[in-house]
Amino acid sequence: QVQLVESGGGLVQAGGSLRLSCAASGSIFSMPMGWYRQAPGKQRELVARIVTGGSTNYANYADSVKGRFTISRDNAKNTVYLQMNSLKPEDTAVYYCNALWEGINYWGKGTLVTVSS
Repeated sequence: QVQLVESGGGLVQAGGSLRLSCAASGSIFSMPMGWYRQAPGKQRELVARIVTGGSTNYANYADSVKGRFTISRDNAKNTVYLQMNSLKPEDTAVYYCNALWEGINYWGKGTLVTVSS
């Protein structure tokens, strides 16, 4: 079983930056990891995903965050990050960390990001 704990959320003005962290309870070396978000009244959506293939990390992003957000991972620290720049009010949501392991999706409890205009 994988336990995920997110941190780094908060209140920021539009145009600002935040870095979210997701600490996993065990090794994440071979796990696809991702960040999702859910805004009030909306469905949860994929923000960014990262997969390690050999020594290379492959990342993909939602169109709405391309060029502004960067996902990264530190396998030695069992941690995944989401660097968020040029934040917009529409980025306001609860952000969830996700890990896929042996066909099971694991989720953290989420961290709230609020972007004021």
